[in-house]
Amino acid sequence: MKKSIIISIVIALFSVVGANAQMDRYEVQVDGLGCPFCAYGLEKKFKEFKGIKKVAIDIETGDFSFEYPSNKALTMEQVEKQVEKAGYTPITSKITRADGTVESSESKENMAINSADLTTGTAYVAGKCGMCEARIVKAATDVPGVASASWDQDTKLLEVEYSPGQTSVKEVEQRVAKVGHDTKNFQASAAAYKALPGCCKYERIEQ
Repeated sequence: MKKSIIISIVIALFSVVGANAQMDRYEVQVDGLGCPFCAYGLEKKFKEFKGIKKVAIDIETGDFSFEYPSNKALTMEQVEKQVEKAGYTPITSKITRADGTVESSESKENMAINSADLTTGTAYVAGKCGMCEARIVKAATDVPGVASASWDQDTKLLEVEYSPGQTSVKEVEQRVAKVGHDTKNFQASAAAYKALPGCCKYERIEQ
């Protein structure tokens, strides 16, 4: 009887400790969450982080948040990488630690570019949806020397404003192909294409 009481007390104590565990709060702005299937895929990927709590996803705004035990010290880089593994695009991230400190990561800014040196170029890039658009545009604007980029879902044309002294349309195409999207000049690897979410599986471009 005494043994049973002791076990019950120990279980109760562990329950209290677990309930009072300090949690960090994570907020990520995610591009490309166009449907409930997308949200489900993102949440499923983050369930790999054991101990995750209070997961919330707003499909319309792309706001994704959750809480995670502070003693596991989950980093911003790990969170953003997990978003990318799920096939989505992290834009900004914010962590509010249990001790009150805040870490934030804004969208990467390209190096200063003289607007007088800019030129515009276009490239045909395969894709299907808004999630594809976010992925393609982010890959293009991450290229040093690119000032802006836009992709049209209907025409499949990627338009980039860039500095010829720093990059070229072909360099942008190569970067886009690396994230899974075929262009007229470069084909994405089989692994990159396979990693795309089901709703992003476009008809491949034969090279």
